[in-house]
Amino acid sequence: MGGMGPGRQHGRSKVESFRSINANRLKVVLSGSHAGSLEWMEDGERAAWIEFSFADDRLRLVYRYRVNDGEWQPVDQVINITRVPCRYGGTRPYFICPSCDRRVAKLNGAGKLFLCRHCHGLAYYSQSEGEVDRAMSRADKVRMRLGGQAGIARTFPRRPKGMWNRTYNRLMEKSFADEAFVNRAVLEKFGLLA
Repeated sequence: MGGMGPGRQHGRSKVESFRSINANRLKVVLSGSHAGSLEWMEDGERAAWIEFSFADDRLRLVYRYRVNDGEWQPVDQVINITRVPCRYGGTRPYFICPSCDRRVAKLNGAGKLFLCRHCHGLAYYSQSEGEVDRAMSRADKVRMRLGGQAGIARTFPRRPKGMWNRTYNRLMEKSFADEAFVNRAVLEKFGLLA
């Protein structure tokens, strides 16, 4: 049935644990010639940063990297960009993974270089969630969509202004069904359900 808590790990690191660069978020930068920097914040402080420049469909990243408190090593990485036409005009940029030549929207910094999740051997957290964890995630997503907070113990949010009653009722029923499934699983796990 799937576990409780963070889910089975299957021995693979998770994408969400590492810094990444996203071609969709850099869309404006990936047109013309640009230079600048990207930074990642943790607890309000700058935790990491990289300098970049873009020209001729090549993104150049310059940053420093170290392993386990070792010496800082400079890294100068070039990533090719490809463009795919959109249905109603324009194009969408994608990175070409420097390791496997796969077209991807995100590259992850799980090692010295920014590579696709496949090359780093990363999985998404949701891939290791059990049935119970997925049900709880779906219920929490509905609660937050309605403007509430995640968690069964919290009061279910009221219908947002402008939302149709039938839409609200459908979402509420989905959330309650998932929460009932989670409650049954918890009771079964602790032998409280006959």
